[in-house]
Amino acid sequence: MAERKVEVAIIGAGTAGLAAYRMVREHTDRLVLIEEGPGGTTCARVGCMPSKLLIAAAEAAHAVREAPVFGITAGPARVDGQVVMARVRALRDDFVGSVLEVVEDFPPEHRLAGHARFIDDHRLQVGDDTVVTPGRVVIATGSRPVYPSSLAAAGDLLATSDDVFDWQDLPESVAVFGGGIVGLELGQALHRLGARMRLFGKGGAVGPLSDPAVREYAARTFAVEFPFDPDAKVGSVQRQGDQVEVVFEDQDGRERTERFARLLAATGRRPNVDRLGLENTSLELDDKGVPVFDRFTGQCGDSHVFIAGDAADDVALLHEAADEGKIAGANAGGWPEERAQRRRAPLGIVFSEPQIATVGRSWRELQANDVDHAIGEVSFEDQGRSRVINRNRGLLRLYGAHGTGLFLGAEMIAPGAEHLAHLLAWAAQQGLSVPEMLGLPYYHPVIEEAVRTGLRNLERQLRMGPEVVPHCLDCGPGA
Repeated sequence: MAERKVEVAIIGAGTAGLAAYRMVREHTDRLVLIEEGPGGTTCARVGCMPSKLLIAAAEAAHAVREAPVFGITAGPARVDGQVVMARVRALRDDFVGSVLEVVEDFPPEHRLAGHARFIDDHRLQVGDDTVVTPGRVVIATGSRPVYPSSLAAAGDLLATSDDVFDWQDLPESVAVFGGGIVGLELGQALHRLGARMRLFGKGGAVGPLSDPAVREYAARTFAVEFPFDPDAKVGSVQRQGDQVEVVFEDQDGRERTERFARLLAATGRRPNVDRLGLENTSLELDDKGVPVFDRFTGQCGDSHVFIAGDAADDVALLHEAADEGKIAGANAGGWPEERAQRRRAPLGIVFSEPQIATVGRSWRELQANDVDHAIGEVSFEDQGRSRVINRNRGLLRLYGAHGTGLFLGAEMIAPGAEHLAHLLAWAAQQGLSVPEMLGLPYYHPVIEEAVRTGLRNLERQLRMGPEVVPHCLDCGPGA
């Protein structure tokens, strides 16, 4: 049995683990990066990038179908599923390869392949033949898809979001379970690429939205394009020959049976901490088996163990994982001195169409903490630029604090929400007030003008501004 002593061991070479590695190297060269899986990060291999490749193909097909609105006829869109998926796989592999090249350039003595498991608080078993004794540990083991046992009856016709991007062709039909971020993105993309698709949600969830007004608007909007029940009542899922049979109650209360070529389970992910042997340590674990930690330092209790990324089960987003990896790595490297670091303003985006975004403090958080606030809103249905480009579906709700006028956050379904959300997140992080945001420049005609309209409405609700004038002429038509 080989034995190694290092100052820091990092378990996992995903986004968080690689960020932690870079920070630890600023403190010591006596470290090891342990990776069990194929590597390449969740984002590049099965997350952000391949999903956007599939969505980009879907957007292209949809644009052809929508062209007659502008008086342009391009002929019926014909989708070649094999070509679509070949491009997805090729560019996915390129993104993964670029990550692997970076890791392969690390010193060989810094890399160790194998599954890591705690023997006790201070020792790790890696594979069958190595014991590592680190002074500090960073857990950055990522997450994996999970689905309820009721879906397992679909057998090998069941796929998770990790499986989709290895498909050789697009299915003729697919039942998608999960009305969250992944279900909405992949379900709509498959629908627009020609698959007969039905989306089964649970508990009324529509992506990450918590504001009832925005959530209900989003549910109605998506249901116009494809069958979507945010709170589906499913009786059974069975494999029947080469198809999956789903028995469910439709929204009129009638029992229906539909058969699909595939079932896509987009029902969430779980942190990869259950096989780490944490029960052999003195770490305090929450009800999901995740170590209790400080999100501003990454430290688990007052121990020498730190955690980051999806393994922490906090905010499963790439930029958050990178930040958490930096925080955990800096503090593991500088231990026993830990320093709290400021977190960025919350920002989340769903690449559906219309896009969904959440910024800053959510409606749910404001209600739960009894924050004294007002709400301003704006519809995109009559917004000038949105009408010009035929994407005038959406609702933006903005939250501001009574008394101070401080901008608190927003939830939206909107055209170009990925851009609107960044502007609002920057304002939230800078601590701007609603009047200060209204003092910033707005060009005409752009979708961003809707933000100004919503902020004016919010300023009025905060009793800090004048009554909003409909169809403001000095703003330009449709602003």
